[in-house]
Amino acid sequence: MIKVTSYKRENPYTYGLGATIAMEYLLKNKEAVKAIILHPDFRSEETISKIKSICANDIPVSVEAKPFNILSKKENCFVICVIEKKQTPITDGNHMVLVDPSNCGNLGTIVRSCLGFGVKNIAIVGKKAADPCDPKTIRASMGACASVRIEVFEKFEDYQKRFPGNNLYPFMLDGSTILQQTKINKPFSLIMGNEATGLGPAFKDIGQPIRIEHSDNIDSLNITIAASIGLYEATKAC
Repeated sequence: MIKVTSYKRENPYTYGLGATIAMEYLLKNKEAVKAIILHPDFRSEETISKIKSICANDIPVSVEAKPFNILSKKENCFVICVIEKKQTPITDGNHMVLVDPSNCGNLGTIVRSCLGFGVKNIAIVGKKAADPCDPKTIRASMGACASVRIEVFEKFEDYQKRFPGNNLYPFMLDGSTILQQTKINKPFSLIMGNEATGLGPAFKDIGQPIRIEHSDNIDSLNITIAASIGLYEATKAC
């Protein structure tokens, strides 16, 4: 059995906390699941039966309380899914590109929105960007991380060289055109900046910078909301 320890970025394993997330991985990305741990107080016989049936002889299932004390302070967490980290290079097609995202919760929410709108390739740019494998990211995605490809690039130029044919759309407060009036050509790359600082001025000269119009009552939209609006507009004609 794999020893459960507090999560660190350099660890070979990460964790999905909760029955919903465990089921998403077992159904969508079973090969990444290395163990399932059930809390002794877990009483959902139907869910336990499903988990044991899927795992059968392939994935060890144990019942113990200690790992929950290490990983989760929430009283309503009764299932831990031990997940092996694997490289999942993104492929040609439509992309969401996140430059220096800093918050795992926001990252996970955006991953969920991407999957909901059919964009399964997500590029993360920046050495110090939020960790896509962090349990907080996986939890915020509600298991959507099991169904998408996420690749980390050190610099935006590295991403651009890999996908020179993509149409680039940086989202900027002073973008030259309004999103709702912009024709999004495919394959597209919707580019979002850091939650606090946005995209740097260099992105004004990249692709077609666009902005989401809103009232003067706020300075900007939360990145998760901006990403969802961008995804909706980019995919509504698909």
